[in-house]
Amino acid sequence: MEKAVRVLVVDDELGIREGCRRALTPHGFEVEGAENGPVGLRKLREEHFDVLLLDAMMPGMSGLEVLQQVREFAPDLICIIITGYATVELAVRAIRQGADDFVAKPFTSELLLQVINRELERRQLRRQAERTAVLEEEARELARSKAELEKLATIESRFMLTMVHTLRAPVAVLQNSIQLIMKGYVPPEEQPEVLQRVEQRAGELLTILDDLLLLAQLKEGVGLAQAETVALDEELECALAALSAEAKRRRIAIALEIADRPTVSANPDHIRALWINLLDNAIRYTPEGGRVTVSLTADRVQGRAVGVVTDTGIGLSADDIPRIFEDFYRTEEAKAMQESGTGLGLPIAQKVVELYAGSIEVESAPGQGSSFRFVLPLAGHTES
Repeated sequence: MEKAVRVLVVDDELGIREGCRRALTPHGFEVEGAENGPVGLRKLREEHFDVLLLDAMMPGMSGLEVLQQVREFAPDLICIIITGYATVELAVRAIRQGADDFVAKPFTSELLLQVINRELERRQLRRQAERTAVLEEEARELARSKAELEKLATIESRFMLTMVHTLRAPVAVLQNSIQLIMKGYVPPEEQPEVLQRVEQRAGELLTILDDLLLLAQLKEGVGLAQAETVALDEELECALAALSAEAKRRRIAIALEIADRPTVSANPDHIRALWINLLDNAIRYTPEGGRVTVSLTADRVQGRAVGVVTDTGIGLSADDIPRIFEDFYRTEEAKAMQESGTGLGLPIAQKVVELYAGSIEVESAPGQGSSFRFVLPLAGHTES
């Protein structure tokens, strides 16, 4: 059952209030009256009304003054001005200030009903339009969310397939080697060599799993709570110590150009991972006898630490550069030079600098090496 439309008549003339009551009550309206503006405002604040019939000219508080206050707390209330012929201009001014319509005295019951029903219909149409707009926006948002979910599902599926393919190779080698030994196909004198390959593959598998775990943690922001003031040159020394044996084995010369010793606010493990992955990438894809140069500077004016790792390696094509920070991506030249590799080193480096409001970029060309440059905010630096 629909609720009756409630009407408040604010007019200093008793005859107008009663006339409105007699005209509207037979048609299902609930009508109340108020003899002046303050009484009308009190009733409007205490009770719910759908329609306000407001006399434009009243002693004390005028209809315009009442209208101004009403619109502050009841913007959706239908307000119809009651006016004499001499105050039509005032009624028009009231409409400009927020009234919905007006009726001129003297008016008939039919005219009053016509004006009120017209405004009620307009309100209903307006609300329907608003609901339609909301539903349309919700539909657009659902469509956007659906498209995003489909995109994420595609990325996740591709990620899973690539991860399975990456993990399958070392696991298959482990399984085959162990089966050969267990079935007696490997003579005792050859077993140490086979076991060495097993250990190497197991190490590769652990490296992949460690990289996957670190990348997942970086994407989730895990470890930010352990941020402290970190010296970039000290973490660089740790990274060089971890990779010195491989660099020496491949006869890669490493040159340091440390012009400053900046500090950043970060998790030390993250900064160490940044250096290790950039250096490992440079050493791995630089031919034997090549060179890797590492520079470290600080822009105290801009409040930035700048690290650059440059190599004389195989380089990157213009088509490959936009993709090198994708998970698991490896160029065909990289695969040809190094069979093993996770394709996670550069994504890890990128996530580290992004996690601490930094940036990373690369300059490279095929056969001319690569230069990776990262920027991080200095510890204690605040934007001016």
